[in-house]
Amino acid sequence: MWAIHLGSASLTGRRDKDGLSIRQAAAAVGQPALMQHYITALAVEGLVGAQILLTTEDVQQRSRYLRVRNTLQVLLAEGIVPIINENDTVSVEGVTYGENDRLAAVVAAALRADLLVFLSDQPGLFTADPRQNASAEFVPVVMPGDHISHYANGTGGAESRGGMEKKLEAAQMVVDCGIPLVIANGEQENVLIQILAGAEVGTLFVARGAPPSRKLWLATALEPSGVLVIDEGACQALRDRDGASLLAVGVIKVEGDFQAGDLVQVVDQHGKEVARGLVNYSSQQVAAIQGHHSGEIERILGHVGDDEVIHRDNLVVSGHWE
Repeated sequence: MWAIHLGSASLTGRRDKDGLSIRQAAAAVGQPALMQHYITALAVEGLVGAQILLTTEDVQQRSRYLRVRNTLQVLLAEGIVPIINENDTVSVEGVTYGENDRLAAVVAAALRADLLVFLSDQPGLFTADPRQNASAEFVPVVMPGDHISHYANGTGGAESRGGMEKKLEAAQMVVDCGIPLVIANGEQENVLIQILAGAEVGTLFVARGAPPSRKLWLATALEPSGVLVIDEGACQALRDRDGASLLAVGVIKVEGDFQAGDLVQVVDQHGKEVARGLVNYSSQQVAAIQGHHSGEIERILGHVGDDEVIHRDNLVVSGHWE
């Protein structure tokens, strides 16, 4: 976003500053200018910076995702500071991170980071927007299962596309990957040093247990191609039984158009995410076998198929704030 902001000033002859091509051109101008600011600031501290520009395609393909991770690990091992941003010169709506919060979550999961920090224009999470509600209360700690989803509403500043709501969505991804997260005020002096020293700064989101490496990729890097709505029994099985697969008998509705091998979101009857995973059947096939037992799949589809709609090895159970 800041690359676009910096570059747009150079496109003085363009009236439409919001068109896709204009935003991409502005990013092309602004990216080197933005990096120069970072390089200059790092040099004062004797540090070297490196630029990495990512698109969603760079992490949705497992092989490219691993190459990105390997590059980052080498840079960090060499003491070089990677400056990571979305490649706005080629990203388009519908296949974009949208907010750097989600991009940060993907990178943190790839690196199995010890901590992720979101710097905001607010001290952390409040029970309501403190700029609009004087009675809003600061929330110092968020535990798994806390009731906080209604705290976030509205968007951020002029250069933001999401605000606190998007930060909470990204925070959910991160803590589900076993990584704690802090939201703090970026304008507070030495805020990162204070956080790393263990000071009670900002809002701390306590992490859950970390899934295996491949499931980190499933949980963060891929965009779902469709949705499976499941019944309460299937919800309980996925949440309570470690290593449970999703069977056709528990599916009650199919949304979207997807193929076997695509990532789908699994939600309960209220639309709340329960899990996500790589599906063994197309949307048409799942619609045909939904509600049926595994032993009936061959008769319905006319050929032998997998017993599971999503096998447990390709399934990531989601935590959720209520």
